[in-house]
Amino acid sequence: MKLHYYAETDSLYIELRSGAGAEVREIAEGMNADLDAEGHVIGLDIDRASKLLDLTTLETFALPVTKSKAA
Repeated sequence: MKLHYYAETDSLYIELRSGAGAEVREIAEGMNADLDAEGHVIGLDIDRASKLLDLTTLETFALPVTKSKAA
């Protein structure tokens, strides 16, 4: 999973899995789901992220992480 913040559009993209998007569906006002060709969610895009979310802190709980990758 990867988080991408784009300051120029104030949007946060949560990449859940890699792959090509085939369709975008609005699931709530300002929130879109990217779907692959099979209909699986591959990412979520949140508009006006800095106004809706606290972007100053990232916390994780009980993830089954065995190793991490540095980007």
